[in-house]
Amino acid sequence: MTILYPAKNGLYVNLTNRCPCSCTFCLRQNQDGVYGSDSLWLEHEPGFEEVLEELKKQNLAQYNELVFCGYGEPTERLDVLLQVAAYCKRACPSLLIRINTNGLADLIWKKPTAQQLKGLIDTVSISLNAPDAEEYYRLTRSKFGFKSFDAMLQYAKDCTKYVPNVVMTVVDQVTTLEEQQKSKEICDSIGVTLRVRPYEE
Repeated sequence: MTILYPAKNGLYVNLTNRCPCSCTFCLRQNQDGVYGSDSLWLEHEPGFEEVLEELKKQNLAQYNELVFCGYGEPTERLDVLLQVAAYCKRACPSLLIRINTNGLADLIWKKPTAQQLKGLIDTVSISLNAPDAEEYYRLTRSKFGFKSFDAMLQYAKDCTKYVPNVVMTVVDQVTTLEEQQKSKEICDSIGVTLRVRPYEE
């Protein structure tokens, strides 16, 4: 099964297929992999030792980034994610580490989690998706309901205290220019960067 896969200039880590959202535009609803990877559907969730075994086969220095992003929400496996990040920081200090997340870790774990990222994660990219709770829920269909939107914004605010670079994203094809502008205003108020990302086939 595919635990690690290269994409762009990064090495991506696929820890889980669990996710509290079922986004209307999610790639995994239509295909088994991305960027030419093998299937990202896991036979089982890999433990730290299993991920470590795969990492040791890699020359980490050839990559710009290690990115926690697979066919699931990586913070569902926050414990293993942090272990892997700590190992990579020791093994290749120059390697930047990013999490691509829906920002719902605090709801998943029922407690604030951003502080655990301090010193391990260089960038957190959070899927803002929409500028208000109603549209956010329509797009993400989060199992946590309408409270997901405010929880995600609070997580972004918390991350700014512990992570050097915090980015929020919306997808170009599922947001209007007006929604993108409102999303930018939200990001400005939090002190993070908005990225309007292309929908990836």
